[in-house]
Amino acid sequence: MAKTQLNVRVDETTAEAARRRALARGMSVNRYIEELVKQDAGEAGRTFVDAAADFMKEYEAVFAEEFGERR
Repeated sequence: MAKTQLNVRVDETTAEAARRRALARGMSVNRYIEELVKQDAGEAGRTFVDAAADFMKEYEAVFAEEFGERR
């Protein structure tokens, strides 16, 4: 996959924290931030699935009435 450069400005405290955490994990700061974004995107996906499951539980009877109970 091709890489794109992304420039981000953060305060020095945040930059140093990113450097320390990346070093502790044995990776570059770029890779560390890439992993954080991927994890965050995964969280959004899980949040969506959880919300969809809650919706289905709440409206299960309506769907069963309309479409029949097939499991």
